[in-house]
Amino acid sequence: MTKILTGGVGKVEVANTVKELGLDGVEVTVSSDMDAAMKLRAGQADYFLGTCHTGAGASLGVLVGLMGQPACHTFGRSVPTEEQVTSLLADGKKVFGFSMDQIDTIAPLIARAIAARS
Repeated sequence: MTKILTGGVGKVEVANTVKELGLDGVEVTVSSDMDAAMKLRAGQADYFLGTCHTGAGASLGVLVGLMGQPACHTFGRSVPTEEQVTSLLADGKKVFGFSMDQIDTIAPLIARAIAARS
């Protein structure tokens, strides 16, 4: 089972969006940033999707500090392609940040790419 944690301002909306996809083998849980970092580091979760108003800073601030920049990627306000997300996952990224107004587009894109890797 792949575990995705959600955090930030739109954490409930991200969790609901991913749950509505009904992806087999994917479990989604709303989390705080600190709890998510601890669970990721301990291997109790696999990925984190964080949101803020711009997607550039607060969506991942705590996670970058505790997980390190190599594990994290923020899309800011841009919308990635499926190929970009797949490439980031292949590069070992586990923590993703994006803006709240992109939840309906980016959350499903990342969740489907994660499910395809499982």
